Amino acid sequence: MATAKQTEELAAQIDAIRADMQNLTSTVSRIANTQMGRAQDKAVETAQEAEEAIKRNPLQAVAIAAGLGFLFGVFTRR
Repeated sequence: MATAKQTEELAAQIDAIRADMQNLTSTVSRIANTQMGRAQDKAVETAQEAEEAIKRNPLQAVAIAAGLGFLFGVFTRR
Protein backbone atom coordinates (compact mmCIF):
# COMPACT_ATOMS: atom_id res chain seq x y z
CA MET A 1 0.00 0.00 0.00
CA ALA A 2 1.04 3.52 -0.69
CA THR A 3 2.07 5.63 2.22
CA ALA A 4 1.06 9.24 2.69
CA LYS A 5 4.56 10.31 1.62
CA GLN A 6 4.37 8.29 -1.59
CA THR A 7 0.95 9.72 -2.33
CA GLU A 8 2.25 13.27 -1.83
CA GLU A 9 5.25 12.55 -4.09
CA LEU A 10 2.96 11.14 -6.76
CA ALA A 11 0.67 14.17 -6.52
CA ALA A 12 3.70 16.48 -6.85
CA GLN A 13 4.90 14.57 -9.92
CA ILE A 14 1.45 14.80 -11.49
CA ASP A 15 1.39 18.56 -10.83
CA ALA A 16 4.85 18.90 -12.40
CA ILE A 17 3.73 16.94 -15.46
CA ARG A 18 0.61 19.09 -15.73
CA ALA A 19 2.72 22.27 -15.59
CA ASP A 20 5.11 20.88 -18.22
CA MET A 21 2.18 20.04 -20.50
CA GLN A 22 0.78 23.56 -20.13
CA ASN A 23 4.19 25.05 -20.97
CA LEU A 24 4.52 22.75 -23.98
CA THR A 25 1.04 23.65 -25.20
CA SER A 26 1.83 27.34 -24.86
CA THR A 27 5.12 26.95 -26.74
CA VAL A 28 3.55 24.95 -29.58
CA SER A 29 0.73 27.49 -29.87
CA ARG A 30 3.20 30.38 -30.03
CA ILE A 31 5.28 28.63 -32.70
CA ALA A 32 2.16 27.78 -34.73
CA ASN A 33 0.97 31.39 -34.60
CA THR A 34 4.39 32.63 -35.73
CA GLN A 35 4.45 30.18 -38.64
CA MET A 36 0.89 31.10 -39.61
CA GLY A 37 1.85 34.77 -39.68
CA ARG A 38 4.85 34.01 -41.88
CA ALA A 39 2.72 31.94 -44.26
CA GLN A 40 0.14 34.72 -44.52
CA ASP A 41 2.86 37.28 -45.21
CA LYS A 42 4.34 35.06 -47.92
CA ALA A 43 0.90 34.50 -49.51
CA VAL A 44 0.24 38.26 -49.64
CA GLU A 45 3.70 38.86 -51.10
CA THR A 46 3.19 36.19 -53.76
CA ALA A 47 -0.23 37.59 -54.68
CA GLN A 48 1.25 41.07 -55.05
CA GLU A 49 4.05 39.71 -57.24
CA ALA A 50 1.52 37.87 -59.42
CA GLU A 51 -0.56 41.04 -59.75
CA GLU A 52 2.51 43.02 -60.78
CA ALA A 53 3.47 40.36 -63.35
CA ILE A 54 -0.04 40.47 -64.81
CA LYS A 55 0.12 44.27 -65.07
CA ARG A 56 3.51 44.08 -66.82
CA ASN A 57 2.42 41.34 -69.27
CA PRO A 58 -1.38 41.35 -69.60
CA LEU A 59 -1.51 39.48 -72.93
CA GLN A 60 0.77 36.75 -71.66
CA ALA A 61 -1.36 36.45 -68.51
CA VAL A 62 -4.54 36.08 -70.57
CA ALA A 63 -2.87 33.47 -72.80
CA ILE A 64 -1.70 31.48 -69.77
CA ALA A 65 -5.15 31.67 -68.17
CA ALA A 66 -6.81 30.51 -71.42
CA GLY A 67 -4.34 27.65 -71.76
CA LEU A 68 -4.91 26.52 -68.19
CA GLY A 69 -8.66 26.76 -68.68
CA PHE A 70 -8.42 24.65 -71.81
CA LEU A 71 -6.31 22.00 -70.04
CA PHE A 72 -8.69 21.98 -67.08
CA GLY A 73 -11.61 21.46 -69.45
CA VAL A 74 -9.85 18.60 -71.26
CA PHE A 75 -8.99 16.81 -68.03
CA THR A 76 -12.41 17.22 -66.43
CA ARG A 77 -14.27 15.88 -69.46
CA ARG A 78 -12.76 12.43 -69.06
